[in-house]
Amino acid sequence: MTPQGRGLVTEQDVRAAHSAGKKTLEIDPGSLVTPLAAEFAAASGIGIVTRVETVKPPSPSPAPSPAPGASLLPAEGSRVAFGSDHGGYLLKQSLIKYAETLGYAVLDVGTSSEEPCDYPDFAYAVARAVSTGEAWRGVAIDGAGIGSSIAANKVPGIRAACCHNEFVARNSREHNDANVLTLGSRVTGIEVCKEILRIWLESWFAGGRHKGRVDKIIDIERRYLK
Repeated sequence: MTPQGRGLVTEQDVRAAHSAGKKTLEIDPGSLVTPLAAEFAAASGIGIVTRVETVKPPSPSPAPSPAPGASLLPAEGSRVAFGSDHGGYLLKQSLIKYAETLGYAVLDVGTSSEEPCDYPDFAYAVARAVSTGEAWRGVAIDGAGIGSSIAANKVPGIRAACCHNEFVARNSREHNDANVLTLGSRVTGIEVCKEILRIWLESWFAGGRHKGRVDKIIDIERRYLK
């Protein structure tokens, strides 16, 4: 894996390789190299090389919605991607541990410290993991949660919802079929965030009249993909 986690290579990663005296930095296939990372690598004479994978495991299929009355335990392949900027790093680490206690597999796309970085990089990494099927759902965290929501929603197929309480979390899943949750580490306390996360992961799209509305959202997106 890349130092920041599969899918994203930032300037911090290249600087760490430079400080270690390395001439090359190996990254995972399909990883995103940020413009600042590429610029610093070129200036420092560090080559960014894609690691060769002899066997590539298939991406997990999205977890199916349960039948009425079925258990809400995580289905096989229910991997959740987590990403944050520096302001959301500590909350991200806590929520990753909490998600694991609930039985979910986790994909951590960074950041890896409280060193200042840019939230769009990590919101995009989370959104891309969900859009490609590498993750079932995603969670992106920054100071307020709004910036990550805006960035994630630029990725086709993503419906990111910034949630500050349990009601909005449930509504975003049942009514909007949100597949990315964004949280504000400076807005909502950690225990409330845990409950928001649990409810959001365990809530299912209600369909019915809501499906027609979500279909209209999808149609709006398609108009700009032509």
